Amino acid sequence: MKRRNAIKSVSAALLAPIILRPVLAGSDEPVVVLPSGTNDSEHIRFDKPLTCIIIGAGNRGWTYSLYASAFPGQMKIVGIAEPVKIRQEKFRQAYNLDEKNIFDTWERVFERPKFADFVIVSTIDKHHYGAAMQALEMGYHVLLEKAIAQSWEQCREILEQSVRYSRIVGICHVMRYSPYYIKMREVVQAGEIGEVVSMQHLEPVGNIHFSHSFVRGNWGNEKESTPSLLSKSCHDLDIIYWILGKKCKLVTSFGGLAYFRAEHAPAGGTAQCTGGCAIEKTCPYSAKRIYLTERIWDTGHLIDLQPWEEGKVLKAIQEGPYGRCVFHCDNDVADHQVVNMEFENGITVSFNMEAHTGYMGRKTRIMGTDGDIVGDENSLLTVSRFTKRDSTTYKVDELRDSFEGGGHGGGDYRLLRDFLMSVYREDASLLSSTIADSMESHYIGYKAEESRKNGGQVIKL
Repeated sequence: MKRRNAIKSVSAALLAPIILRPVLAGSDEPVVVLPSGTNDSEHIRFDKPLTCIIIGAGNRGWTYSLYASAFPGQMKIVGIAEPVKIRQEKFRQAYNLDEKNIFDTWERVFERPKFADFVIVSTIDKHHYGAAMQALEMGYHVLLEKAIAQSWEQCREILEQSVRYSRIVGICHVMRYSPYYIKMREVVQAGEIGEVVSMQHLEPVGNIHFSHSFVRGNWGNEKESTPSLLSKSCHDLDIIYWILGKKCKLVTSFGGLAYFRAEHAPAGGTAQCTGGCAIEKTCPYSAKRIYLTERIWDTGHLIDLQPWEEGKVLKAIQEGPYGRCVFHCDNDVADHQVVNMEFENGITVSFNMEAHTGYMGRKTRIMGTDGDIVGDENSLLTVSRFTKRDSTTYKVDELRDSFEGGGHGGGDYRLLRDFLMSVYREDASLLSSTIADSMESHYIGYKAEESRKNGGQVIKL
């Protein structure tokens, strides 16, 4: 059975490199500030809050848990699974957790009878499958961090398990809940630019971000995580699919790990940045510069969500994985990749994931028969119309912190709001990012990886 027929049959039981310049609004064109949504979550009332167990109490687990603090009438944290004692204590104090509900592994959660309405699985990728499958079997609804799992087969099995036990599984494709991408999709689906002909999308990961997460960090090794196209950019493949509302028919991909390799290690370098490296003071990837002296990047992963403190950060750099030389890590995921796709109606799409940029913030261009869209998720979204020879620019930068709350332009909180409502009403259709709908982008990603590892072979989906 072909993959889409398999997805459809199961979900029916549930309900070439791009150069993008900054978008600037002209002085004579209207600039519209996208509405903030006026904190819709404040107006939701439940008979009692839905109870939640956080499985994986790291950065993402903590971020999602904050919704319970903001809206205690909707969500209550009653347990966690987390091996790091410092993180356990942080959650225990924040949510007054009973000691019996604090577990050091996800497996131990399920040795107990069911004691919550749902779980949030925000572990490292390699534990997603096991935790999700066990949670569903025990009757929990599941909010699952992306990537869904480490293989297409595991993704499919989680979907089938959700149907078998009639449970809702939401995927944390939070960009679907950002006002910027919501407006972009509305413009496309309303036909404001006519029929879509082509699309270009760029994710500039940023060199420091990439070195932190995908070289030194939890997502650098494919066996421990997933390919970077899935762990980082399944967001992007999902947004492309969601905005177009079409199926991908063909995919081809090129890329690999170009730079963060042992053969590029400079003379005089050491395995740890604090080990007497001859170029540490000038190296752009010096852990001391990034985390200690210049404080370019957050240290939550280094010191387990504790407030920044020089001694703790220095110790983490000296002894931990985030102090390793970027040329002497166990990383193997691609640091650059292009994915070319053909969607239904002959729509051509090119996507680039790039580590080697001094900036972050996705850039998108969509070309239609009656107009086009040029967007920068950090600033502006401009819609031009050919017939009227005019354009409208939507301003988005002011919304990143004010829209609902949480990260991803308010997407984190809005995702949780919709997931809670879908669980409360037992209606998966209230959730945009169900596992059934999220499977499409993951399938594209896994097939793109197959193409990349086979010299860019064109693969029919």
